[in-house]
Amino acid sequence: MTTEAAAEFESHRPRLFALAYRMLGSASEAEDVVQDTYLRWSGADRTAVRTPAAWLTKVMTNLCVNRLTSARARRELYVGPWLPEPVLTRTADGPLGPLETAEQRESVSLALLTLMERLTPAERAVFVLREAFGHSHREAAEVIGVEEAHARQLHRRARERLGRPGRFAVDDTRRRETVERFFAAALDGDLAGLERLLADEVTAWADGGGRVTAARRPITGRAKVLRYLLGLGSGPEAAVATFRPAEVNGEPALLVLLDGTLFAVAVPEVHEGRVSAVRTILNPDKLAFAAAQLV
Repeated sequence: MTTEAAAEFESHRPRLFALAYRMLGSASEAEDVVQDTYLRWSGADRTAVRTPAAWLTKVMTNLCVNRLTSARARRELYVGPWLPEPVLTRTADGPLGPLETAEQRESVSLALLTLMERLTPAERAVFVLREAFGHSHREAAEVIGVEEAHARQLHRRARERLGRPGRFAVDDTRRRETVERFFAAALDGDLAGLERLLADEVTAWADGGGRVTAARRPITGRAKVLRYLLGLGSGPEAAVATFRPAEVNGEPALLVLLDGTLFAVAVPEVHEGRVSAVRTILNPDKLAFAAAQLV
């Protein structure tokens, strides 16, 4: 491959990774798919490629669709709740691409990435292309190789399955303040403070993947989640852990480190001023990418 062709690909790499991550919910798999796309680019007849961005997007999206199809069987055998791999997004030009709008931040949130597991691979592809990257229905149809009417249908079904009748704005300042109070209360063992901050039907998920000790089922309801959180705070790891606030997937989060090694990432979801969900990733395999970002 020529230096010019390599440079052309590198100029698209951040966007390709951002797209692949939203498609797959896995940073490590996204890196693999981007590399596979690079190999196909290196062997392609580039004189026949009129628009490199469109060519690369089409190749990579279809690689992701193939991976999603095989991933469904693997995730059915996954031990405990499955959550996406967390990625640190501390700056606007981080590895997930620009996050300057509420819609772009929402498209990479752990909550939405988890919900997208409900979608078929084709629905997910069209949804991501439309919602996160602003492609038209015609462009999305060209990428996945269907008629425009079919792409419109896939997008409509995806929104219906996700329960998203329309876009909504997120008050980042209020959410961040709520999360900061929540983490402070949890770390201090402040029972009354936690009770005020937790929604009635709050749910806690812990993804250990069978690699580390974690709740195998979602914990639902304020009383149960409260006991769960207080139990974590009184555990042996909490006594020797270091806690660091961070931005993960465009949202305020807490990193838990043991002996300098990333042990867990906790990301609360806030709705109407209260914590409605807490997603904690403990599976070491899923923390590898975020841990490398800390180095």
